[in-house]
Amino acid sequence: MFIDTEYFNRCILTLEKAYSLLLVTDSQLVDYDMYRSACVKEFEIILEQSGKLLRKVLKPYFHSPKAVDQLIFKDVFRQSLLRSLIDTELCERFLEYRDNRNNTTHDYGVNFATETLVLIPRFIEDVKQLSVIIDRHNHEFEE
Repeated sequence: MFIDTEYFNRCILTLEKAYSLLLVTDSQLVDYDMYRSACVKEFEIILEQSGKLLRKVLKPYFHSPKAVDQLIFKDVFRQSLLRSLIDTELCERFLEYRDNRNNTTHDYGVNFATETLVLIPRFIEDVKQLSVIIDRHNHEFEE
């Protein structure tokens, strides 16, 4: 099955652009708030998309698609690790991203945004790596 990553990659580009603009914008300006909000929004979208796309990659490894669909986010990444689709470090970081999101969702204010922004540089690298992994799966599917 071919996995379409166009939206995923577009979100990554959007996050990169918003983050780069955030870094050069005065924090007292409304533009800063706008870029910060965009970073947080894209972080959450990409995190959810990561799990959904990995589910699709995992489907050939399971006895039924329904079994994969029932996996929770953390188990999707653990199963991807068990099947050597991702390495231990990438798995652990995605679980930490998810934990950070879950631990701070009660506070969608400045604290939540600040905690999320600290994660963004590494997160961008990780989701790009995940995109390559999914793309590799697509090429294997074509063969």
